[in-house]
Amino acid sequence: MTAEYSYETRMQDPRDIPPIDGPDLNVVSLNDRLESDIPHDADAEQALLGALLYDNEIYHRISGIVQAKHFYIGANEKIFEVIAKLIEQGKLADAIILKNRFSKDSMLDDIGGIEYLALLLDNAPPGSTAPEYAKLVFDLAMRRELIRLSDDIKTLATDPASEQDAKAQITQAESKLYNLAELGDTQSGFVSFEHALIQSIEMASAAFARDGQLSGISTGLIDLDRQLGGMHKSDLIILAGRPSMGKTSLATNIAFNIAKKFRREKDENGIEKTVNGGVVGFFSLEMSSEQLATRLLAEHSGVPSNRIRRGDINHEQYEHIRDSAEEINRIPLHIDDTGGISIGALSARARRLKRMVGLDMVVVDYLQLLTGGAGMNSSTNRVQEVSMITQGLKALAKELDIPVLALAQLSRQVEQRDDKRPQLADLRESGSIEQDADVVMFVFREEYYVARAEPSEGTDEHNQWMEEMEKLHGKAEVIVGKQRHGPIGTIKLAFNPELTQFGNLAPEDDFGGGEY
Repeated sequence: MTAEYSYETRMQDPRDIPPIDGPDLNVVSLNDRLESDIPHDADAEQALLGALLYDNEIYHRISGIVQAKHFYIGANEKIFEVIAKLIEQGKLADAIILKNRFSKDSMLDDIGGIEYLALLLDNAPPGSTAPEYAKLVFDLAMRRELIRLSDDIKTLATDPASEQDAKAQITQAESKLYNLAELGDTQSGFVSFEHALIQSIEMASAAFARDGQLSGISTGLIDLDRQLGGMHKSDLIILAGRPSMGKTSLATNIAFNIAKKFRREKDENGIEKTVNGGVVGFFSLEMSSEQLATRLLAEHSGVPSNRIRRGDINHEQYEHIRDSAEEINRIPLHIDDTGGISIGALSARARRLKRMVGLDMVVVDYLQLLTGGAGMNSSTNRVQEVSMITQGLKALAKELDIPVLALAQLSRQVEQRDDKRPQLADLRESGSIEQDADVVMFVFREEYYVARAEPSEGTDEHNQWMEEMEKLHGKAEVIVGKQRHGPIGTIKLAFNPELTQFGNLAPEDDFGGGEY
């Protein structure tokens, strides 16, 4: 290598490194590079690239740690990006292949030429040290992002023209900090179609390999899973119904089923991932945590909740309750019963729970009890506030990459119809809820209405009423009124009113199914 083309000299003077054209890949600007206090380590980046070129198998050990956007030097970022793409396509990534690839794109000089690629190979460290270099590159990238984020926070906080109040700024900052901690970036930006397609194929492969072939989290209710494909990540799912239909009971049953099946495993990079069930955060704005726990105890022990509350139990039932309590205590179901919470506070608590113990699903009971937060004023009507809430719940589902199940009340116009099965138009403030939701479901129990229309005893009408009650007893419907990913239709479930428990119907009792 000639002295006048020493890449070490180029590393010492960042102005010699030409910027790389292309999409925003978090490459720092020339002005940023001139700042001597920007955290970075060119030697660590070179060592990692050299190890990869020497042994492509190392990529599979560090791909879960570092990405191309984490490199500070633009040339190193571009080299890593090409190496990663070649290896993921099952191709060889060495200095000659890279030389041909960059020559074809007329970018060989931009990355320092074949001399720089040779330098990387010559200085390649032992492969066993590559993960440590990857961790260092990632850590320094996070520090740079923290500096950028803190500058943004300071700029916004000191801007007298800003329309955001302090609480809104804190919520926004916390969201960006969460994204940085979880995703290694404060914002996602554009994603290539190739990357999105790979994610879609991975989801389909996981569903094919999983029992029941579900792409989402199983609810524990077979027919509901068959209709929805499970609870999908990033989906906002609305579960609505009139009072006494059992929407809280169904949400509780689903949350319990998911938490009960929770199981984690480590992947090839040593990172723990949920492989079954999930950690559930339950925001109970109407019922206290004690009332919710009593419902779970009743469902799991088989002792009616009203008898548990009164203490009207025998010794055997007490033993069942105690054993159930010990088992329930071990499942990852976390309850927050703060009343009148704002959508911003709910999102902040959900982020915190995911950071501390993990989070795979959020349940909100119920949507209309949330508030829009400090941004609301006297001129804001309820429809606008609900719109802000549903948009916030959908944003939370996407940000945390989890399903959010939100319960909702229906308007009284349902009671005015002969057929009291709910419709989308029955949702209170239905416009925003229907628009933002990925799935809208309704709980309906015809038995509830028929029981309140009992004719006089001894009449033919009463005998017909008895026959109808016998036919409807212990049965409920979940009506899927909207679904982005599949068909709408009606699912039949069993319902035990004493235990407030939904379950699967026996095959001979299943008198309907999904409709396309």
